[in-house]
Amino acid sequence: MKIGLSTYSLLTAIRAGEMDVLDVVQWIADNGGEHMEIVPYGFTLVDNYELADAVRDKAKALGIELSNYSMPANFIHDSQEAFEAEVARLKTHVDLLDRMGIRHMRHDVSTFTVPVEQTTIAYFESHLDAMVEGSRQIADYAAQFGITTTIENHGWLVQASDRVQRVVQAVNRPNFKTTLDVGNFMCVDEASLVGVKKNLPYASLVHFKDFYFRPYYQDPGAGKWFKTVNGNFLRGAIVGQGDINIREVVKLVKQSGYDGYITVEFEGMEDCREGSRIGMDNLRRFWEEA
Repeated sequence: MKIGLSTYSLLTAIRAGEMDVLDVVQWIADNGGEHMEIVPYGFTLVDNYELADAVRDKAKALGIELSNYSMPANFIHDSQEAFEAEVARLKTHVDLLDRMGIRHMRHDVSTFTVPVEQTTIAYFESHLDAMVEGSRQIADYAAQFGITTTIENHGWLVQASDRVQRVVQAVNRPNFKTTLDVGNFMCVDEASLVGVKKNLPYASLVHFKDFYFRPYYQDPGAGKWFKTVNGNFLRGAIVGQGDINIREVVKLVKQSGYDGYITVEFEGMEDCREGSRIGMDNLRRFWEEA
């Protein structure tokens, strides 16, 4: 098991101009992380090979493994041409991963911010073929490089554990699995422990985050709260300090025999560096205690 951090966790500092992605690599090394997941928000690499090479080389020099690359994608389009253009775009990112030596990728299959009326099971089933076909084409292309591609429980349309499984099983490729985010099930009002139990057998990488939860009838007021698909309230928390039973989740993951990368994601209101550091420290402690 190796604990690391997603660049997304330090996005506030990146957007404020306080850090760049090379600083993030250094920060992870200085704060006990073992790997870094690249989420290209606040910077891009696919159109900047010079920076991509610099990230790869700095990570290698510091002993930080590049564990995963997570990116938005959408295979639901009104025309075949648009679908093919999206597939072609994702292939350029696969090429980038091969250049950087990254062997694990997460891509979405639908837009993250779909309207509530497009989150139904009927809408999901009516667009399943396109999501599956796009995922197959990317998985098949990535296979030649030894890259595993994945779908995360991310975005309302394909966030519940059963829907993730439906896509994974339909794609039916040995190098197509799931990036399991222990907190994101809550965005569609599925209990984290339930979603984790159901999808662990399909997981090739695990994200740890934490949330504060308030029901729809208890508006918590100001702050970085957002609503679930059914109108409940969530806010990012430091891993181990929110309302998810993180210690029990850690036990489930450890008892499953999973021994790969574990990525901390911080989305809270605290300083992003402090929240990320405490989250990694907590997770390491919980793992040792489990």
